[in-house]
Amino acid sequence: MTALAADRDTRKKPGILGEGPVAETKKIYGGAAVCFNATGYVTPGDDAANLIFAGIATEQKDNSSGSDGDLDVTFERDGLHLMILDTAITQANVGDMVYLVDDQSVDLAANVTENIFCGVIAEYVTTTLAYIDITPAVKQTDVATHIADAAAAHAASAISVLDSDGFTDQDEVEAALAEILSHVPALIADPGDGGAIPVTRSGTCALTTTGGGETRTLAIPTLEGQKLSISFDVDGGDAVITVTGGLNQTGNDTITLADAGDHILLEGVQVAGALVWRLVANDGGALTTVG
Repeated sequence: MTALAADRDTRKKPGILGEGPVAETKKIYGGAAVCFNATGYVTPGDDAANLIFAGIATEQKDNSSGSDGDLDVTFERDGLHLMILDTAITQANVGDMVYLVDDQSVDLAANVTENIFCGVIAEYVTTTLAYIDITPAVKQTDVATHIADAAAAHAASAISVLDSDGFTDQDEVEAALAEILSHVPALIADPGDGGAIPVTRSGTCALTTTGGGETRTLAIPTLEGQKLSISFDVDGGDAVITVTGGLNQTGNDTITLADAGDHILLEGVQVAGALVWRLVANDGGALTTVG
């Protein structure tokens, strides 16, 4: 396409109205709460998995005998709408978020299963009737609630990632965060004499001994590029660390830290298709081969 060289009649739709194709075999009544299903078709509101609240239908559309998209339905995307509360409320509930029960009823989070956010109680009418402001739900301003709800359509596992630069192989936010955070150094607690130093992620571990000949073990790394910094913080006697798979080309598999301030830095690499540690820096540690 080329840039404009003359005025263009750019069509628009009012932001307060939406329109979408009706799902197969579904009948939508005027005034019903409607949702998009997992394949993008409009369906009556329900407390069911994989639905995203869309708005309030302005008309009836009967697609009971039709296929996906045979009919389109128009729905309102803002405003205060009188809806039924499935569980009794009081004036004190004004401002609370509500979630779909069905296509005419809503309820508080504690009383539903899928937590499909559909608005905020704006005006109390009776214990079972209230005006619901649907605008926050349509605009998805409560993203934090959706992400925190692992069962809802807006869970972190449902948000996709587009990485054109190849920084990650993951295609969902949840998995990408797990991959990224595994490389962010964390404080790793000293497991104590005879304990195993955790290797679930990169990190730093400061050792304290209270007697001579204390031991620690270190399993193979869990990912390439994982970095582990081990320092000798309090010297109450030597600390001997046995490293599974060795730590250098020589085949050394044991490090003895004898003085406070001794420090080693290890990195996880792949050798012959297997993950192993390799010693990047050593300040004071004595290397031996025991295994």
